[in-house]
Amino acid sequence: MLKFKNRNNKVKVIFVIKSVITAAGKGTRLLPITKELPKEMMPIFSKIYGKNLIVIPLLQFIFEQLYAVGIRDYCLVVGREKRSIEDHFTPDETYLNEISKKNKVLMSNFYKRLEKSHLIWTNQNKPLGFGDAVKRAERYVGKDNFIVHGGDVSIIGGYKHPVLRLIKTAKDDPSIAAVLLCKKIKDPKRYGVPKVKKISSSTYLVEKVEEKPNKPKSNFGILPIYFFRPKIFESLKNIKPDKNNELQLTDAIQNLIELGEKVIAIPIKSNEIEIDIGTAETYKHALETSYKIA
Repeated sequence: MLKFKNRNNKVKVIFVIKSVITAAGKGTRLLPITKELPKEMMPIFSKIYGKNLIVIPLLQFIFEQLYAVGIRDYCLVVGREKRSIEDHFTPDETYLNEISKKNKVLMSNFYKRLEKSHLIWTNQNKPLGFGDAVKRAERYVGKDNFIVHGGDVSIIGGYKHPVLRLIKTAKDDPSIAAVLLCKKIKDPKRYGVPKVKKISSSTYLVEKVEEKPNKPKSNFGILPIYFFRPKIFESLKNIKPDKNNELQLTDAIQNLIELGEKVIAIPIKSNEIEIDIGTAETYKHALETSYKIA
């Protein structure tokens, strides 16, 4: 449940928000390290627990970010080689007894958050696409609103996590079926790209989306962080796999638009930075940026 303050500055529960974190990709562009270590467990730098700089798996960092904004329900979509992720997210009291007091405090903070959360796991054993990974969470999501967050990307910097803006935008307008987080890019061809119409200084109506187009309709690239109402699952059932036999989430979003549903795009702010660990080059940037901002 997420809590917002009303006009009288009193806290009230608005609606239940669940989260789906996808972590099933093989990470072949980071071989050989990803032969044994899931790419989502690659470390970055952070001071998320206080003043001391720590090295933290990106997936744990994402969990901590979502936990900090009030999300307590998580579905992690993993592949067959991702057992180490489940191990890391399972509190281990025996391990705590074997480490120093300082490190015990560090791990205990993480374990306490896990114990206050509800985590379930679902498998995507074949590379069938981002859309397929989200589709596998349908039974978990049910009729609730939810956040989708790629396990190999995060946003750092800024005052509040942009997930809160996605949720607030949807909360303020119940007719919205999806809210996309985007960033301005000179050449967005490797991203999903929306054709947009400006509504305000910070929101855009999405008229069309395409996956990695040769001729982008805007200079916005869609980041793998979304708000959805459960309508998206019907659209995921309506679409067909692409030429690589993968189900693309952008195709499902386009289906929503074709069905007359309202889709909104929100750009990240100038002080918010995307970190992406998909390739060696982007991982280098993630390390440098996380160290600098931490």
